[in-house]
Amino acid sequence: MNWDQLYKTQKELDTYIIKKQAIPTEQKVFLDKILALFVELGELANETRCFKFWSKKERNEREVILEEFVDGVHFILSLGLDKGFRYSGEVVQQKLEEEAPETTLFTNVFNACTFFQASPTKENYNHLFHSYLRLANKLGFEEEDIEYAYQKKNEINYKRQDTGY
Repeated sequence: MNWDQLYKTQKELDTYIIKKQAIPTEQKVFLDKILALFVELGELANETRCFKFWSKKERNEREVILEEFVDGVHFILSLGLDKGFRYSGEVVQQKLEEEAPETTLFTNVFNACTFFQASPTKENYNHLFHSYLRLANKLGFEEEDIEYAYQKKNEINYKRQDTGY
């Protein structure tokens, strides 16, 4: 994955949003982005339906799930930029087997997000990103899928800013 390009693209979008929305530079939006990430995680889980033991309805289509997934990527990249961190692909030690159920992986991401909010360190940021990428792997997304969907959603995000979304 071309992390440098993704961070560059996200920085450009963040700058565009700040300018378009006239957000004062001193206004901190870290907690807003954390909450937005939690919401996106919930929306992603809802599309997979992995936790809905009471329902027989099928999960949504792969493309819908991927689009929800990259919404989270946008916020994780943005949070890293806010704190001066970049995910470097470092392996984070976890005590989970590779065959962990989706529900476990989702709760791990929620927990990693909470840890990062409470203590925004580089280690916690890498843990959050790594946990999210483990979920991507479980959902069957390849790096190329994520990069392509990210760029596609990035274009939509610009259009939304331009149309008063």
